Amino acid sequence: MNKKIALLAGDGIGPEVMAQAVRVLDKVAAKFNHTFAYTEALVGGAAYDVHKEHLPQTTIDICNQSDAVLFGSVGGPVDKQHEEKWANCEAKSILALRKAFSFNINLRQMALFSEISSLSPLRHELLKNGLDIVIFRELIGDVYFGEHTLTEKDGQRFAFDSGSYTEEQIRSIADYAFNVARKRKKQLISVDKANVMAMSKLWRQVVSEVAKNYPDVEYSDMLVDNCAMQIIKNPAQFDVILTSNLFGDILSDELSVLSGSVGMMPSASFSASGLALYEPAGGSAPDIAGKDIANPIAQILSASLMLAYSFNMLDEANAVNNAVKQTIIDGYRTGDIMTNSTHEIKVGTTEFTNQVINRL
Repeated sequence: MNKKIALLAGDGIGPEVMAQAVRVLDKVAAKFNHTFAYTEALVGGAAYDVHKEHLPQTTIDICNQSDAVLFGSVGGPVDKQHEEKWANCEAKSILALRKAFSFNINLRQMALFSEISSLSPLRHELLKNGLDIVIFRELIGDVYFGEHTLTEKDGQRFAFDSGSYTEEQIRSIADYAFNVARKRKKQLISVDKANVMAMSKLWRQVVSEVAKNYPDVEYSDMLVDNCAMQIIKNPAQFDVILTSNLFGDILSDELSVLSGSVGMMPSASFSASGLALYEPAGGSAPDIAGKDIANPIAQILSASLMLAYSFNMLDEANAVNNAVKQTIIDGYRTGDIMTNSTHEIKVGTTEFTNQVINRL
């Protein structure tokens, strides 16, 4: 099978972990007799250096001509956010990309490996059976795309943010999430703040309507504050979580901590057109860029999601997932997932990927 992949490595550790994901994909292609054609495109600060904009039209065109998009990370150092190159970099690159292609559905998958469960802030008895949780976050509605005002009113500083949802935006992601839940444990929890917010009242109404089309899936609603508490108190109760843009942003970061490192969590963003974007859930980490110490797992697992969801290469995706898991079982660790166990072997970005490829 021949597939065209757009590579948007971006900034910080993006280029180096992207390179490792490509090495894994090349191994998959050789093993399973596929051909992956890569086209690199600039985004974020890297694009600004060349084009004086964070998402140039050439990058959009390359994405349009590809079967899937593999994204790295964007953004610069915290102390340089005032510079034009980095000011609003994420909003002008990844958020703009999501809007340009109507990537309205975001999937993040959190799997906890028992071998590194001691890195989790939770007690072992809560994690003894492992965790495998998928969270769906709507991406193009809510306060991220509303009006934002910071001004003065009646002699004091005043701030205003607005957000909105349409019925169709909610229905689209709900249908997708229920279909995934149907293929997993047939359980879905929808998270909102329907006791206060009008957006959440509509969210609950529409999700409840969609649920009627999936009678085989156990469906329930949960308020977001309770969900945040339950993720810490009893995370094993969750399989598929469905929620809005703002709540999904917060809850998915909370879930990422449970796995031991944000470098472990892959994500995918889908659109009605069929094009999908795959990226690690973590940031660009410019402080460790170029040192060969970044954890490549989230980028590699994002490539695995691409194999499964965009290319329907389920055996290939499972092979990658199993190779990553076996590498961890065999004791290989980047610095962020060291547990100080005696059998651990600390390695860098490249060597960890070497070990994954060996197990493929």
